[in-house]
Amino acid sequence: MTTDTSESGDSAAPAAPTSGGAPSRPEGRTEERPAGGPGRRPGGGGRGRFGSRKKVCAFCVDKIEHIDYKEPMKLRRFISDRGKIEPRRKTGTCARHQRRLTIAIKRARHLALLPYTADHIRVSSVFPARG
Repeated sequence: MTTDTSESGDSAAPAAPTSGGAPSRPEGRTEERPAGGPGRRPGGGGRGRFGSRKKVCAFCVDKIEHIDYKEPMKLRRFISDRGKIEPRRKTGTCARHQRRLTIAIKRARHLALLPYTADHIRVSSVFPARG
């Protein structure tokens, strides 16, 4: 039995790339970096620090067709601390329910179930004091 040995048969050491391309990774580092840059958690939703979530209409979720003006406790959620009707972008209501909500709030104001201005809020204590 003869063994054929060649001069380039050194299989213990792999050939290192000698081209002038990108530098290779250090020996001890094999894991990939998380996407999104340094300091970011892997698999994040990309919502940022305060995270904005898609707002859904509370009336559509509860399948409410008629917004009752005689329930001021439900309507107070959609009024600011100054007595203004909150916009859609802030409350997340759909266009149809925002129109119906506006009518219900105006009817409740007309019957003195809800305040028109912040002065009425302070006097009647409809909204509890903050702080």
